[in-house]
Amino acid sequence: MPLDPETRAQLVDQIRRFVDDRLIPREAEVADADAMPADIIDEMRGMGLFGLSIAEDYGGLGLDMEEEALVIFEIGRAAPAFRSIFATNVGIGSQGIAIDGTPEQKAKYLPGLASGAIIGSFALTEPEVGSDAGSVRTTARREGDHYILNGTKRFITNAPHAGLFTVMARTDPAAKGAAGVSAFAVEAGVPGLSLGKPERKMGQQGAHVCDVIFDNARVPAEALIGGVEGRGFKTAMKVLDKGRLHIAAACTGLAERIIDDMLDYAVGRRQFGRAIADFQLLQAMFADSKAEALAARALVLDAARRRDAGEDVSMAASCAKMFASEMVGRVADRNVQVHGGAGYIKDYRAEQLYRDARLFRIYEGTTQIQQTIIAKTLIAEAKARAGT
Repeated sequence: MPLDPETRAQLVDQIRRFVDDRLIPREAEVADADAMPADIIDEMRGMGLFGLSIAEDYGGLGLDMEEEALVIFEIGRAAPAFRSIFATNVGIGSQGIAIDGTPEQKAKYLPGLASGAIIGSFALTEPEVGSDAGSVRTTARREGDHYILNGTKRFITNAPHAGLFTVMARTDPAAKGAAGVSAFAVEAGVPGLSLGKPERKMGQQGAHVCDVIFDNARVPAEALIGGVEGRGFKTAMKVLDKGRLHIAAACTGLAERIIDDMLDYAVGRRQFGRAIADFQLLQAMFADSKAEALAARALVLDAARRRDAGEDVSMAASCAKMFASEMVGRVADRNVQVHGGAGYIKDYRAEQLYRDARLFRIYEGTTQIQQTIIAKTLIAEAKARAGT
């Protein structure tokens, strides 16, 4: 049930104060150490951030998509690593179970995911398969009361810390495309599951990724999400639609924060006897950035509300994710330009946020994947109208 307006406003205000008072002041610490402070994680657990989208029956806050977006607009104002530590539990690491899991799977895993006692991770991407869940090559072969998993998953967010993986694997090698793919809830530590070394990344230090390797990994048959083979692609699409709106909200929040940083610097920095904010060419950058951020916010909220109303928002989610992730990259680039030489120096946050923003155009489906989804949907709609 949606929160009443007063409660929602209080939640958003609480998150904003947490971001301003606790997260932004520690961005440099996280980036330098490439680690998330334990006390910050504990505070996030206490605030219920790991369970934003998980039903109250399982210990979560049970927010709808619009409410989640409003929270992520605020969290997104801090360096993206802070959001990343709990975001897989909110989205792709839990929602496969929350949406399509059996009652037993929900009861077993959702309370731990909601509290943050379990870190969830979504294992889709492979060395030769990116955002297309229907093309996975990792296999899952039934053997008595177990499935035997073989394959490698690449660049898996939060994998070094995960206690539970949602794994997409092919259960029917004879079925081409999506029909042969199933989803599994795989606990860390099962025999045959190992992790690669954490990757060193361009940005988003403090958010960790690595390979997840299955070498004859034995997984109990009850790990099959929903208990039915061949539904993994549909589960992935439901999860990714929600995740893409979440990412679009994070991009919007980061853009809004960068605009504030850009203007604060421009108002305080003086050249030729006046603030550089008075220079018209810089003012054009401010205006373009603000208009684009407002457009992204509107896209996210529109799609979120439609999703809450039960509409199919696959195309709308792709539009929001594509636009917002490209937009925040442009805003981050303008911020470096406004800072001039200072924007290239680590003492200023402009260079770090520029590098952090770059990843948004890649994960949860690249811009090119979103373009493909949007175009195919539009073409299918046009053919339907034409009766062809």
